[in-house]
Amino acid sequence: MSNPSNSDDVPSDGGPHSQEIHHSHIGALVPAHVARGTFSTQAIVLQGQHEFIVDFLLRMQQPQQVTARVVLPPGVVAQFIQALQDNIQKYEDRFGAIALPSAALPAPGTPRQSPQELYEQLRLPEDVMSGNYANAVMIGHTATEFSFDFITTFFPRSAVAQRVFLAAPNAKRLLESLVHSFQQFQQRLRNPPPPPGRSGSEDHPPDGGPPHDRPPHDGHHPAQ
Repeated sequence: MSNPSNSDDVPSDGGPHSQEIHHSHIGALVPAHVARGTFSTQAIVLQGQHEFIVDFLLRMQQPQQVTARVVLPPGVVAQFIQALQDNIQKYEDRFGAIALPSAALPAPGTPRQSPQELYEQLRLPEDVMSGNYANAVMIGHTATEFSFDFITTFFPRSAVAQRVFLAAPNAKRLLESLVHSFQQFQQRLRNPPPPPGRSGSEDHPPDGGPPHDRPPHDGHHPAQ
């Protein structure tokens, strides 16, 4: 539960004031529609300009679909990676190394699939499209699967926004995708793109019209 800190910063003259909120996701509320959770067979990590998007897919039937979408700020992704690394280490200490199935290799010369091409093959329901924001994650595991509670720690109480289950091998692939995507994000911070308007006329038409739509940042990393 989230609790406000002491009110030493409340002015005595009745003027505006602020309070620091200390969050705890222990005992977070689990809404009824979230409690059963969602099973996923694959995860895809996408980079936005200011956030990461994790799409959890179900690819056991046609049409393949996005069953859950979670939006995470970069700071939470760094904590998520550390927590998942710790959980996988504990899992392997107890149950043995997680064996990853061999991924099918594309034919030589096959171009890399773009995000647009990938999502043309997936069903993305309207009620999933906007995703669920989370600023905390709780991870658990059994002998066969990992559970992820994505939590919004907003005052006055934390709540689970999305609950997802992954088989152990898929959880390890998720970790690999998160690490790779976060490394790309850090590289982008060290080498930021030029300011808008200095990279040519493709984003700013000469007639003063709106910029052309651009595809999402190609930072998707499927965890197969």
